[in-house]
Formats: sequence, C-alpha cells, structure tokens
Amino acid sequence: MQNLSPLSGTTIFTAWTLDVPAVVLVLALGAAYVVAARRQESWSPGRTTAFLCGLATIVVVTCSFLGTYDTTLFWVRATQNTVLLMVTPLLLALGAPITLLMRVAPPKLAGWLRHHGRSPFARFLTFPLSVTVVLIAPFLIIYLTPLYALSLDHAVVGGLVRVLLVAAGFLYFYSRVGLDPTPRGGSHLVSVWISFTEVVFDGALGLVLWLGPVLAPAHYATAHPGWGPDPRTDQIIGAGVLWIGGDVAGLPFVGALFIRWVRDDEKRAKQVDERLDEEIESGEAPAGGLWWQNDPELAERFRRR
Repeated sequence: MQNLSPLSGTTIFTAWTLDVPAVVLVLALGAAYVVAARRQESWSPGRTTAFLCGLATIVVVTCSFLGTYDTTLFWVRATQNTVLLMVTPLLLALGAPITLLMRVAPPKLAGWLRHHGRSPFARFLTFPLSVTVVLIAPFLIIYLTPLYALSLDHAVVGGLVRVLLVAAGFLYFYSRVGLDPTPRGGSHLVSVWISFTEVVFDGALGLVLWLGPVLAPAHYATAHPGWGPDPRTDQIIGAGVLWIGGDVAGLPFVGALFIRWVRDDEKRAKQVDERLDEEIESGEAPAGGLWWQNDPELAERFRRR
C-alpha cells in the first residue's frame, strides 16, 4: 500500500490523481449528451447544466483528494459514497437523459426502449417499495458485509461499487423526479415518505458504525501510520458524514419535489379552469353544484371519502 502525505489544508487542493476509467466515461457521456442536446431546438439549458454538473461530481470524487485518500481515511470514502448515491444521480436525473435519448435514438432503438420501459419488470423496478429498497440497501450492503473491505483492497471491486451506487441512485431519482417517462405515475407524497424512510435508515446505520466495531481494521492500521485520526475516530467522523451528510444531500431533492408539487397543482387548477370556461361558453356547464363537484376526477375523489 502506498503511504500518502498527511491530509492537510494544502493537500486538499493539491492532492489530485487521475482516474482514467472515470474521466473517459465522463467525457464520453458528456460529449454524447451535449451533441444530442444541440440537435433539439427546445432543449432546456438548465437540464444540460444539471447533467454536466452531475458528471463533474464524478470527476471530483474520483480525481480530487477524495479519490486520492479514499482508501486511506474512512470519512473520505464515506463522503465519496454519499455524493455518488445522493448527489450525482439527482443531477443526472434532472438532466432528463432518457427523454433526450429517445428523441435522438433511431426508430428501432426508441421503440425497443418504449417497449421495455413499460414492461412488468420496469414497473416492478419503479414500484415505490422497490425504489425504497434500491435507495437504502446499497449502504447497508457496503458497510455491513465484507464488501467494504474488498472495495478498499481491490480497485476493480471499488470501481464496481461506485458504478452501482450511481446506478441505484439514478433509478430512484429517475422514478421520483418524473422528468423522464416512467412506467408508473409518481406520487409526490410517496416520494416524501421514501425520503423520510431514507433519513431513518441513515440514522440507524450511522449509530451502528459509531458504536460498532471498526471496519477493515488491518487496512486502516497501515493506511496512514503516524498521522490522521485513529481508526475509531476516523470511523465516527465517517458515520456522521453518512448520517448527517446523507440527509443534507437529500434536501435539494426534497426542495425540487415540493416545487414540482406546486407546479403540478397549478397546472391541474389551470386545466380545470379552462375546461369549465369551455363548458360555460358552449352552454354545456352543469346547472348547479360547486365547481369541484362538477369536475369528474375531483368529484370521484370526494365521493370516496
């Protein structure tokens, strides 16, 4: 194992490394997205910015000091994993890449995507309970099984773990943000409850790591001899990152969720008003009753109560 210089205020900005696979993947995805977006006259610059920022976070966590010290300090690896599960996928999902892909894909590929995107398996993957498990399970599997030690000692395993974190996070945010077509209609209230569940499990995992045994003790005993926090303190800091950092990283999603919730309600109210205006102008408006009693969907909802 290569011994690194102590992490300090200086090395945070100077200790960069080159993760070739990550950089190549980011450049390929970024170039493909930008080329496809430029072919769409009405494509939102905000979506492009969000997607590119998501790719940028991959470069930061793999090539900055977070990538340099990710096998040396527990809290650094915890920060890296939190970003890859909670921040990177959200930004990628806000870029609506599936919608963009279907617009520029050849007809056969677009048809294949539509067919499989509505399949029973796709509906199962995007079921609220399924995406809840997908969001919660990765950290539990990583930190409560031997996988964590393997990811530290074997670069290939560590790389696969990072890919799976981004994939799991993207599946969740893709299905809940709702910018891309999904096989299920998303409920904003369900997303709020899933986020609350994730907060509870983050707290439970944080407590387990805080009070439980040190993970990969042999690895960390030789990772930074003579400098840095001891393995126990290091893990306590990392537990706080996973607990508090995960919750803080989820706040932008909750904010975006409420914004979409308000916009959807405004859009729904506008549609109802337009339909009622059309009925009044055409003379087809019901003779009496409150406006919500004359709206089929709302009337049915209130009858159920």
